[in-house]
Amino acid sequence: MKSFFVATCILISLFVFNACVQEDPVPDPTEDRALQLVEAFPNLSFNRPLDIQHPGDGSDRLFVVEQHGVVTVFPNQQETGEKSTFLNLVNQVNDTGNEEGLLGLAFHPDYASNGFFYVNYTASNPARTVISRFQVSESDPDQADPQSEMVLLEIDQPYTNHNGGKIAFGPDGYLYVSVGDGGSGGDPQGNGQNRATLLGSILRIDIDASSSGKNYGIPADNPFVGNEEGFREEIYAYGLRNVWKFSFDTESNRLWAADVGQNRFEEISLIENGGNYGWNTMEGFECFDPESGCEQEGLELPIWAYDHSEGDASVTGGYVYRGAAIPELQGQYVYADFISGRIWSLEFSDLSDPINKELMQAPFPVAAFGLDQENELLISGFDGKIYKFDYQSD
Repeated sequence: MKSFFVATCILISLFVFNACVQEDPVPDPTEDRALQLVEAFPNLSFNRPLDIQHPGDGSDRLFVVEQHGVVTVFPNQQETGEKSTFLNLVNQVNDTGNEEGLLGLAFHPDYASNGFFYVNYTASNPARTVISRFQVSESDPDQADPQSEMVLLEIDQPYTNHNGGKIAFGPDGYLYVSVGDGGSGGDPQGNGQNRATLLGSILRIDIDASSSGKNYGIPADNPFVGNEEGFREEIYAYGLRNVWKFSFDTESNRLWAADVGQNRFEEISLIENGGNYGWNTMEGFECFDPESGCEQEGLELPIWAYDHSEGDASVTGGYVYRGAAIPELQGQYVYADFISGRIWSLEFSDLSDPINKELMQAPFPVAAFGLDQENELLISGFDGKIYKFDYQSD
């Protein structure tokens, strides 16, 4: 009996031990390890890089926009030591002002088939924003055809600053364009609330169609199609001061925009068709000019805003992270401040109460974020380098 009892106890002990072992989770090797920035391509450097794109053709190449008017291309490999000039627009780009230059790049959703890509740049005489289409060379995939330019849209610019500059294709296949309020300070021309101008807006156009003599069409569900008030039908959303960067969440398709503030607040908004985002009635969650009456009815307020109390002064919008390398950031919006270099993640499962976390402070101005073809984040610094997140080694 004693032997049976002992054997039974041993079996029970083994069962309990095995059950406990089976229930223990597999340790996460990244747990409690701090994030850091490392150079993604230590053998390369760039001249004021402010946009990073991949062509969506499976080639695992990256294209970097340099503000003075050059797009460079190189393989997405850490050890790469050479880049080549994909497109050179230096002779037609005006980058005299700090916010002028070659500002945006977007590849057609069918780039692998048609070779079309689009750029956003500022030009002079007269001062204007230009949205153009180019085509890749028939003989060299790393070389654009500089003679293939077809201008889609030109927008007069009254001042040198607040040019927006971001362009991107949405999940609907339409091209979205951010256009600042025209510049100066405080929106002196009232462009943010004026739907008769393209300034102070995010535009949405159909580049696979043409209408009314233009090299693009107007999507049928744009909010002001067919209006009789003289509103521009290209407008998708308005009341924006200077959306330097916006992006689409590759999972939910939501449109995120980071709007650079005036004196006090930087803001992040979810952009909806027809939304009025308040500038220059509002700055962040507060009235910009209380003496004007500050009528807020019908305005879309940001989901997050931060002030300038810690040296921040210009938000750089990023992306909702959908990569695999940094699990702790999964599903969070990652963004930064250009001036201070601080980088944050925004957890937004409850949009009424998002949780903002500072990840680190970069020792350089953060000009842009980008994605490679695996949805991993890249960070563009005005120190001339491209960075990525990594975990600090033990």
